[in-house]
Amino acid sequence: MTSLSEIRNRYRADKDMTLSALAKSGISTRRVNGVLRQLAQLTDATLKTLWMQADLDQDFSLVAVGGFGRQELFPKSDIDVLVLLPNGQSPQNDERLRHRIESFISSCWDVGLEIGSSVRTVAECLSESAKDVTVQTALLESRLITGSALLFQSFRQQFLDACDPKAFFVAKVLEMNQRHNKFEDTPYALEPNCKESPGGLRDLQVILWVSRAAGYGNTWDALARSGLATAFEVSQIKRNEALLRLIRIHLHLVSGRREDRLVFDLQTAVAESLGLKAPVSQTTFVRNSELLMKRYYWAAKAVVQLNQILLLNIEERLQPAPQALMPINARFQDKSGLLEVTSDDLYLNEPHAILETFLIFQTHSGLKGLSARTLRALYNARGVMDGKFRNDPVNHQTFMRILMQREGITHAMRLMNQTSVLGRYLWVFRRIVGQMQHDLFHVYTVDQHILMVLRNVRRFFMAEHAHEYPLCSQLASGWDKPWVLYAAALFHDIAKGRGGDHSDLGAMDVRRFCRQHGVEADDQRLIEFLVREHLSMSRIAQKTDLSDSDVIAAFAARVGNERYLTALYLLTVADIRGTSPKVWNAWKGKLLEDLYRFTLRVLGGYAPAPDAEVEARKREAMVTLALHAMPFEVHKPLWDTLDISYFMRHDASEIAWHTRQLSRLVKTDRAIVRTRRSPVGEGLQVMVYAKDQPDLFARICGYFNQSGLSIQDARIHTSRTGYALDTFQVITQSPIDNHREVTSMVEFELAQAITQRGPLPPQSRGRISRRVKSFPIPARVSLKPDEKAQRWLLSISASDQAGLLYNVARTLAKHSVNLQLAKVVTLGERVDDTFLIDGAALQNNRAQIEIETELLDLLKA
Repeated sequence: MTSLSEIRNRYRADKDMTLSALAKSGISTRRVNGVLRQLAQLTDATLKTLWMQADLDQDFSLVAVGGFGRQELFPKSDIDVLVLLPNGQSPQNDERLRHRIESFISSCWDVGLEIGSSVRTVAECLSESAKDVTVQTALLESRLITGSALLFQSFRQQFLDACDPKAFFVAKVLEMNQRHNKFEDTPYALEPNCKESPGGLRDLQVILWVSRAAGYGNTWDALARSGLATAFEVSQIKRNEALLRLIRIHLHLVSGRREDRLVFDLQTAVAESLGLKAPVSQTTFVRNSELLMKRYYWAAKAVVQLNQILLLNIEERLQPAPQALMPINARFQDKSGLLEVTSDDLYLNEPHAILETFLIFQTHSGLKGLSARTLRALYNARGVMDGKFRNDPVNHQTFMRILMQREGITHAMRLMNQTSVLGRYLWVFRRIVGQMQHDLFHVYTVDQHILMVLRNVRRFFMAEHAHEYPLCSQLASGWDKPWVLYAAALFHDIAKGRGGDHSDLGAMDVRRFCRQHGVEADDQRLIEFLVREHLSMSRIAQKTDLSDSDVIAAFAARVGNERYLTALYLLTVADIRGTSPKVWNAWKGKLLEDLYRFTLRVLGGYAPAPDAEVEARKREAMVTLALHAMPFEVHKPLWDTLDISYFMRHDASEIAWHTRQLSRLVKTDRAIVRTRRSPVGEGLQVMVYAKDQPDLFARICGYFNQSGLSIQDARIHTSRTGYALDTFQVITQSPIDNHREVTSMVEFELAQAITQRGPLPPQSRGRISRRVKSFPIPARVSLKPDEKAQRWLLSISASDQAGLLYNVARTLAKHSVNLQLAKVVTLGERVDDTFLIDGAALQNNRAQIEIETELLDLLKA
């Protein structure tokens, strides 16, 4: 019998020899896959020896699972094994068996194998995999090392027979989305996890897991043979996968532990380990670590694109259904809410269609993304986007139309970046894709920071985000050209990493852009000013004495007028918020607001409390109140409890109506329900005012559902004093004959439904239209945190059906999720609802997945 020390020494020597050969190859990825297999094979041989020495019967099986199961073993990864027993065998009931298994596991650790072990019968494996998708995934990649082949084959067959590919696909995609949320939904964090982050190795593994479960193959070449991937895509996947694997191997070797994060402390060491060195002529501007991270980010970006393409392809094949193909124009069509090209070679033949893709995506509200066919066509058309493409006047016009749209700017620009179109159209932007910022102030790469700032500016113009930064929302509501701010956001940091002052260089870039794209002189001067001065307001606010009148006077002279000041203030707040969730705080906000108000006074303007639009609504509402002979200042008790988002989301007539009904009932203990004819279209407008409670929205929706009233619009608002003030537009299935009788009934019965205790009514199984049956719309649920992870945005897209909103509300109430705002939109046969929610359950990943799964199930039902 070979001693454990001899086994250990041989294993270490063979492992070191394998890794040293890889180290000599530097950044070359040719050997990396072979090295991972060799490490797995060395481990296999050692485990076989220890299995024999433990005198374990050939009636049992030693099985590799997880990454080890797919013969992919990294230097410091755990070695996951399963001791598989026949049904009826149990170490608890067999002392000799228990001793031998313990001896085997102990000897593994003694020779230096860091194993993660489990001991289960076949029945226990099947039971656990049915309950836990993580166990199911690990067993999906199981591989026999030694022992009974018959037992393993029997287990394997039973496992595959029990596996539901569709359910597995949904579970893994939900799990992936939650993992992406954890990493801010970006592969560009400054310290990414090369295994778990978006664009990491796990995203590639997900593709192979769902493909293997569905029987489409467990290798990239098998996916190509099955028609799910093209030969070009497979070659790109293999190249980027090898690079990510190589980086992970060197991370393990440099850190001496299982470390998958490219933390700052290790980036330079890993770069040097890979032989990456910046050219001498560039050492002033480029670090070795930047070369490494640039390679990593480009690989991760490609993985994100390919992951999306292949998962959409697999989903379409797994869940074939009649597709609702609606022509948009000669080039594009709506495929069940996804934008699809009409031909695979569209972009090669008509390059103008590339930017048109994103304009159509913006202007068609029912579109939620790009289809696999469109993504694939864009991926293959990158060579078309050359200098001629960038200088084409038609493309200039299309890009400006994208920038000037009222909605969808953030989604369009992010999608353009994800598909590599933005960097190929704006060549200066391409330079900063994956560009690191070596400070703790920014937690994103330059391109992602820019898109985050663009998002923040856009949110100032959206009523549902008015609660975040009220003054910014107030100012934005009176701004006439939002696209000017979007352009400034897009260029404010575009010259990072070139050396010199990036603000001045960026101003030169944006001046060139404006001239090329036909921007008027006044707008060009403002955009250029914002790019050049985008750091000045935060610097002055945080580093000077704002009580010094000379400081304020100098800053006022610098900005020149109120328009420039307001634009700079909005960009500055958006910029600071876009650096890191931890950077912005109330104190910085107060300093910037003080500087804004002090400077505005010097410029001869005034510091607005609410914005002009909100003030106009209030004045109009007060005129309406006066016409109804309401007392002077009757509005104050109610209005003092409401914030800016309320006034931005209700028109003057609604504000006046609420005020008339509630002015003397602001602190009431009972539920107040008032109903009137809808001011717009048919149906009723219903107001509910009551102390907020977790299931309030569900009870309201439940009442409407049982009463045959269909909710067309819901505006939910919670006052500063904890009262819900909700307004609903509802319609009946048939015309209302006796309006007074119906309104009295709704006011009485809904108030009773709100105040009653006990369980909520059961879920509704609403009817769906024949059109929806023939052309089902894929149900989609998205749950994403806000930047402070305290509130969440829940987006739901599905086929419309009776009782749908109640079922959603009931699910949220079941998990004690509170509703802050609701935006209900019905587009023909499709509903696109957005909810701002919070609750303790949302802080737990497992609970999040459970909520999303339940919502998906009820939407599909």
